[in-house]
Amino acid sequence: MEEMVVEALLFGDRQAQLLAARQLAQFSSKQRHKIAEKGVVPPLILMMSTFDDCEVIEAALFALLSIAFRSERNKILIAKSGGITVLLDVIQCENKLLVELGVAFLLTLSSCGSNKMAIASFGAIPILLELLNSQSYNNMSFQANLDILSTLHNLSTCNQLIPSIVSYGGVATLIRLVNLTSELVMEKAAVLLENLVSSSRIALEEAARTEGAIQCLVEAMEEGSGQCKEQAVAILLLICDSCRDRYRGMILREGAMAALLQLSVDGTRRARDKAKRLLFLLRDCSNCGQTTKQTKNIVLFEQIMRQIEQVGEPEGMSVANLEEMISKLRT
Repeated sequence: MEEMVVEALLFGDRQAQLLAARQLAQFSSKQRHKIAEKGVVPPLILMMSTFDDCEVIEAALFALLSIAFRSERNKILIAKSGGITVLLDVIQCENKLLVELGVAFLLTLSSCGSNKMAIASFGAIPILLELLNSQSYNNMSFQANLDILSTLHNLSTCNQLIPSIVSYGGVATLIRLVNLTSELVMEKAAVLLENLVSSSRIALEEAARTEGAIQCLVEAMEEGSGQCKEQAVAILLLICDSCRDRYRGMILREGAMAALLQLSVDGTRRARDKAKRLLFLLRDCSNCGQTTKQTKNIVLFEQIMRQIEQVGEPEGMSVANLEEMISKLRT
């Protein structure tokens, strides 16, 4: 059976190749790896480039995905055989199913460290960001959007690629996604955004100056999931710490104090630590141009911080006292 599949892929007509590709995808992992060594990758990539035949492209994508699954060698082989450029063409086609299969395949290839620079060099970053920014975003499945974010995250672990992600508008795109109602998309976007700003000064500065970014992050800290809150407070801490005099007033004006105090008590361990550090950075902001209400809040904020200092940790305050103070900050 394996030899027949190989022969069909190498020398068969359209129908024989189609059936062989479908058969290959059903083989065991051991069989697929064995077949990959017999030269079937180039004809499968050629099948993937037949843009007037969606049925053949789909079969080739499934076959190549199965070959790449859990095999770093085969991921590299597919990339070196010209698979990346053809795959990016598929991702830009108008067939929704093929686009989503192509995105899943690119995610698989991007998980291999040896492929990351090659994927970026062929223009994958602007293509992926365009998918997230365009109307196609709303038309794609939830999983496809997660796959795009995961692919960008894989690429961002290569520090040389972070400037490219930033230059193509990746920071603004992620900030927008952090404000979505889909919890998993928000979390993926927030994790990637924190990875960018914690690894690159360029990304951090871009995040800080993006219009609406601080407001978006404060809202995520107030209303997001536990994971999203953790990332949001970590990003705000990085922004504030990068230039305290410039950003502390902006953060305070967005009403971050109540959310920070709440997070310092009931957030994850990492979120509690980040929130406490940011709270202390936000102190003494008398020259930020506050309204009367904001000035009253800052006075109350100072009272809260002094009490925290006295008891050592926010958790040391009584629940009733803490909730009363948070309520005052939010009114």
